[in-house]
Amino acid sequence: MTPTKLKSIVSELGMPAFTAKQIAQWLYEKHVRSIDEMTNLSKQNRQRLAEEYEVGLMEPIDCQRSKDGTIKYLFPVCCDDIATNQTDRFVETVYIPDGDRATICVSCQVGCKMNCLFCQTGKQGWQGNLTAADILNQIYALPEANTLTNIVFMGQGEPMDNLDAVLRVCEIMTAPWGWQWSPKRITVSSVGIRGKLKRYLDESDCHVAISMHSPLHEQRLQLMPAEKAMPISETIELLRQYDFTHQRRCSFEYICFGGLNDSPVYGREIVKLLNGLECRVNLIRFHEIPGVDLPSSDEKRMEALRDYLNHHGITTTIRASRGQDILAACGLLSTAHKTQ
Repeated sequence: MTPTKLKSIVSELGMPAFTAKQIAQWLYEKHVRSIDEMTNLSKQNRQRLAEEYEVGLMEPIDCQRSKDGTIKYLFPVCCDDIATNQTDRFVETVYIPDGDRATICVSCQVGCKMNCLFCQTGKQGWQGNLTAADILNQIYALPEANTLTNIVFMGQGEPMDNLDAVLRVCEIMTAPWGWQWSPKRITVSSVGIRGKLKRYLDESDCHVAISMHSPLHEQRLQLMPAEKAMPISETIELLRQYDFTHQRRCSFEYICFGGLNDSPVYGREIVKLLNGLECRVNLIRFHEIPGVDLPSSDEKRMEALRDYLNHHGITTTIRASRGQDILAACGLLSTAHKTQ
């Protein structure tokens, strides 16, 4: 809840107006887990508040730990939109420690409508949008929350397809009354959705990461049905209207498939496509998923593509695969969980 909503609530409950600010501080600065912990509210006001509301924190119900330190958590969610009669809904959230950095990869939907060929989440269809509380809870209830340095919206779902909730979370994480993070610590990914990507760029100062995976229209269409509605060329033309030379960063995610999109030919096409745009490219190794016959690229081909792009002025890195042994790597997150 924003301060405006909190003010409305305390007014309805007959509490002093300043109580809204106190509640926001308890939630977003002190991260309390119960209304009883809000000790500068009178006992009567705490009781009155607890009769109608709760903090809303939901602990993860399971976790898996990788040999590389990555942890995949399973969170129950409420969902704003309901697509099926399924009552038990869950999302996977990945905590990635790396030296003095600690990143959380959050989900924004149960399942996904985009149905990208290489992604496990999309194979399970769309089952619902997470509320802002569902998304924020993945951060709030994370056991390692106080170690976090970065958030990436690269888990289950397409962030632009649940944009209102994603923008609300970005606001809460960066606002002076919220978690007070710099927008530079948050990256939101997208396949590119007409209208919604522009709205995100206009309303948020957080970083943006675009899933490219091929610079060629026909091939990208085979990999990503979203290419039909908003081709990568149009996405890049939109991005050219914004300034990525100072605070905000623009990056492109590029999964490498062996012999399909990892040759110098594709490097040349990427250079032509991104010419003049301040950006960087992250090369990602493909991790096999059931029922999809796509090959994974090898290290030498990925290094050659990286070196070609760097040589032609596009900052390019190879993203280290993390959590592959617990199916927490890119494209492997699943909604297929049930309570025992």
